[in-house]
Amino acid sequence: MNQITVQYLTDFSYIIAIAFFILSLKWLSSPATARRGVLVGEIGAAIAVATTFFNPDLVRFKWILIALLIGVIVGIPLGLVHMTAVPQRTAMSHAFGAVAAALIGISEYYMRIPHINKFEMTEIAMEVIIGSLSFTGSLIAAGKLQEWLPQRPIVYKGQNFVSFTVLGLAVLSALVLIFNPVTPYVFPGMVIISLLFGVMLVTPIGGADMPTVIALLNSYVGLTAALLGFVLNSKVLVVAGALDGSSGFILAVIMCKAMNRSFTNVLFGAFGQLQVAAKGEAEERTVHSATPEEAAAILAASNTVLVVPGYGMAVAQAQHKVREMFDVLTKKGVDVKFGIHPVAGRMPGHMNVLLAEADVPYDKLVEMDDANSEMPQTDVALIIGANDVVNPAAKTDQSSPIYGMPIIEVTNARTVMVIKRSLNPGFAGIDNPLFYMDNTLMLFGDAKSFVSSMVKELSGGGE
Repeated sequence: MNQITVQYLTDFSYIIAIAFFILSLKWLSSPATARRGVLVGEIGAAIAVATTFFNPDLVRFKWILIALLIGVIVGIPLGLVHMTAVPQRTAMSHAFGAVAAALIGISEYYMRIPHINKFEMTEIAMEVIIGSLSFTGSLIAAGKLQEWLPQRPIVYKGQNFVSFTVLGLAVLSALVLIFNPVTPYVFPGMVIISLLFGVMLVTPIGGADMPTVIALLNSYVGLTAALLGFVLNSKVLVVAGALDGSSGFILAVIMCKAMNRSFTNVLFGAFGQLQVAAKGEAEERTVHSATPEEAAAILAASNTVLVVPGYGMAVAQAQHKVREMFDVLTKKGVDVKFGIHPVAGRMPGHMNVLLAEADVPYDKLVEMDDANSEMPQTDVALIIGANDVVNPAAKTDQSSPIYGMPIIEVTNARTVMVIKRSLNPGFAGIDNPLFYMDNTLMLFGDAKSFVSSMVKELSGGGE
């Protein structure tokens, strides 16, 4: 084949890959089609990578093949992590994507100087800055999710001023390079400052805001890929990066709306610092608790049950036991549904992923608004490891940091049962008055063990 034919085939293959990326995003928007979306996205990426090998500018494949081999060796164990580790694995994926783009930008800078023009320098500087801060920011997010780092916000006086100063220095370095790309030491200084800002950006953010942070980091990495596409004159990278960046940004907007928070509040509000209750307050409130046998009896006598899962279910790896409970109750004629809050868990869609792994039927998953409309007719709202997303302080206490945040209004159910290890506050660091209400029963214990005991009791009662 001549070079023109190869170019036509290459462009056509990239168009096919782009179409697959678009279809992947569409199908990923629904739990019922998410697996198809993942498969189509993988096929699109494979087509794009394979097509790149036909680029006539590629004459040596040794280092590419070595990099692919290293990627496979690292990637397979990361892909086989337990479902509870998916949020931090996702953060690590963002880190790898960001550092890859930043490294390519760095190599392009050193390959093109001293003949680099202002437009090219602008592209490279933006790409390297965003890629570098996304890399370290993603590492910090993964460390918080893995509990290698403190999950509460780490703050100090004047922190935002210091952070913005560091970011300003990175931007100033970029401006210097645009007008004089060969200025000594400025480019490596810009890289180091950007890496530092990524650490400073995510360190003051608490675990309660991790779903939004993950979405924002995804958006940053997508933007970095789009900028890399301009640097390398790669249309497929521009489109794929723009799709990733825009979808990540839209998802972050949805997450902020679900928490009634702004971007600035998420990034610079240090949300999640533990609030200490007034002295003697805990002693004045009464907690009603129940055993697995008592809880099972209440569930068996119900007509409708709404399960609200949270991060505690993920930590306890209780999703399969929850599915067993669903099966047993369904056989007894109980209508069981699952109310999914948009920010439950530690990444967008975390609860959907866990319940899908346990093969819970998609039509039994209801969104927050639908769950709230059905709540007054619900006999039992069963909370499994959720806390902040069902906290009634968001509706009643104007002094609460989460006031105005949309929640699943479980207090409207006839009976509320909460499976939780203790009365400790959730990741937002806020006490939950739900635990002390008259129609609430606290089911103290590990979620997996407690649900397993209820399943045994329910199964025995049906014999």
